[in-house]
Amino acid sequence: MIDALGNPQSVLLMGGTSEIGLAVVEAFASDRPLRVVLAARPSERLDAAKARLETLGCAVETVPFDAKAPETHADVVQKAFAGGDIDVAVVAFGLLGDNEQAWTDVSAAVELAQVNYTAAVSVGVALAEKMRAQGHGSIVAFSSVAGERARRSNFVYGSTKAGMDAFYIGLTEALRPSGVGVAVVRPGFVHTRMTAGMPAAPLSTTPEAVAAVAVDAVRNRRELVWAPGPLRLVMSVLRHLPRAVFRRLPV
Repeated sequence: MIDALGNPQSVLLMGGTSEIGLAVVEAFASDRPLRVVLAARPSERLDAAKARLETLGCAVETVPFDAKAPETHADVVQKAFAGGDIDVAVVAFGLLGDNEQAWTDVSAAVELAQVNYTAAVSVGVALAEKMRAQGHGSIVAFSSVAGERARRSNFVYGSTKAGMDAFYIGLTEALRPSGVGVAVVRPGFVHTRMTAGMPAAPLSTTPEAVAAVAVDAVRNRRELVWAPGPLRLVMSVLRHLPRAVFRRLPV
């Protein structure tokens, strides 16, 4: 259970090698050791993530997870909950892809949609079922400001995040009567492996800073947050710009 201070005893990270997701787990683990389940494809990076959390005193389990195999997702979640209740589940997997390839290559576009949207929905349904059954818990879903208004330079990725965002916003309302919380986090540009080599956007941030926003959202039952916070105002302005003006903005 999450205690009165908002500290969980157990965390499930869907996307067990995600830099932002691991930063969230580490932020919670700074208060006390946790039971952690890392769901990801077996790899050296997963082994390193497990070892990294164990140095903090966490008891870490790993569960094989492939975002592109939705028929396995319910079983993955079932295995993650087999060792006991999960207080916080973090949905932190995704692909950025190459936009120019994605809008001209069917397989590239479908892969982005499968991982960023279909898999996120599949996992969300399975997590919701388990948390409703246990009667408590919080889901943290990492969306993106790219989904608020898709730009020419990343509209395929942005469209997948828009769908994922809408699903978890709706899931927030669907789960409200059960007492299960959902926090949708909309980061901007984050310095990670995924964005390495790309020019940093204004208000760019770090995994640790995004994690702090996500942890605060869980502790204070906030349902929709931006990372960093000022992006909320920026995106509010951008959403309402006429299309003729918006298309002239730097990509």
